Amino acid sequence: MEGRNFQRRGANQISEIANGIVDPVLARRAGINTALLGSWEDIVGDGFADCTRPEKIAWPRRSDLDEDGGHRPGVLTIACEGARALFLSHAQGELIARINGFFGYPAIGQIRIVQKPVSNAALRRPPPKKLEGEKARHLENLMEGIENDTLRRAIERLGTAVLSRTKRPGGAR
Repeated sequence: MEGRNFQRRGANQISEIANGIVDPVLARRAGINTALLGSWEDIVGDGFADCTRPEKIAWPRRSDLDEDGGHRPGVLTIACEGARALFLSHAQGELIARINGFFGYPAIGQIRIVQKPVSNAALRRPPPKKLEGEKARHLENLMEGIENDTLRRAIERLGTAVLSRTKRPGGAR
């Protein structure tokens, strides 16, 4: 049985297919992947989510690497709208730490900010409304033992989105 590849039967999610196509193109052209783009709001937080967008990561050339072949962090270019770029430049240290935390290693050593319009508003869904009553108590009970604040907020967002869905007639969502 070892060495055999099993393929999942049934339908594939469109996002899996799209990520498989888009990730290599983004990696080659911009040095980033769809996971970074998809998690950008969580990485930068509410203060910068609506006015920033990662553009590309410039990795050092192999000839610029140390003789021992060690890793050198890249430069992340971020598009930012207008005057918010000043505030973003003041938060660079924290933002680099958050991005490196997302990657799990010191991938980014510097941020380059370019001022340009960032129009994510049309692409972003409005956040689900806060749960009330029985649904809110149920979600709170499910999250009872979670101590990590970041994990707790992420699960709360997910739970709110799932529990706030209304069933359509005929059982379809």
